[in-house]
Amino acid sequence: MPVAYRTSFSGKLDRLSSLIDRLRVHVVNALVEEPNIGAANLVIFTHRDGALRLVFSPLRDEAIQDFPETAPQPGETPLVAAHITITGIGKQLINALPACISVPLSEEPYLTAVVTPLIEEATTPRCGGQAAFQRLCEVVVIRLLRHAMEEGKADTGLLNGLAHPRIAAALVAIHEAPGETWTLEKLAETAGMSRTQFAVTFKDLVGATPMGYLSNWRLDIARAELETGRQVKSVATLCGFSSPAAFSRAFSRRFGYPPKQKRKQAA
Repeated sequence: MPVAYRTSFSGKLDRLSSLIDRLRVHVVNALVEEPNIGAANLVIFTHRDGALRLVFSPLRDEAIQDFPETAPQPGETPLVAAHITITGIGKQLINALPACISVPLSEEPYLTAVVTPLIEEATTPRCGGQAAFQRLCEVVVIRLLRHAMEEGKADTGLLNGLAHPRIAAALVAIHEAPGETWTLEKLAETAGMSRTQFAVTFKDLVGATPMGYLSNWRLDIARAELETGRQVKSVATLCGFSSPAAFSRAFSRRFGYPPKQKRKQAA
């Protein structure tokens, strides 16, 4: 059965949704009224001339990093700040982002459209404001991912691969159908490239071999499914392993413990 790929509303290949489905965005704290931006990794600055600037520095190992872009520039004051953590398999999307993104919102109207209500929810408290702020932060993160991919902000890694139209087709195939019996030849055919050209280009852009990336993606999904209490045999089938034994060996090699142990912990 051919893999059914999701498309955007324009009919083009949707490169992000299969990953965003597995992304979990948590707004730990939102600070306004002269916020302590040292405790935040998403900050919206306002300039005295009314211009807005958005800064996002994704967390690495839950530690805040200091970047010059996160400090107010001359004439700026912090308007809204939030401490955001990312979990789920989709976190590898965040790991593919630059360490810090600074975006003048006058250059990104699509970001401005969601940042404006986010500011409103933070600065004009109303019923449901925290929930609305959480949802809007999720949309901001998604639009920042899109911005980074379209602007070529990543030198290597997943976003860099997704920015390449042919490699993106193979990546989406892996993300959408991890249980498919993928081979290097089938992935190259999906990308519309020769086997050698595909393997070299994929490694250069993504930083991993196609089959290595596929294996890691399957095992990441497997661990997440086991955490929900799903049966080992069922997870092995879902993730495309030939048998529970083969799955157990690969899982133990990657994580250092057998899948049954992970499922018992979940139970």
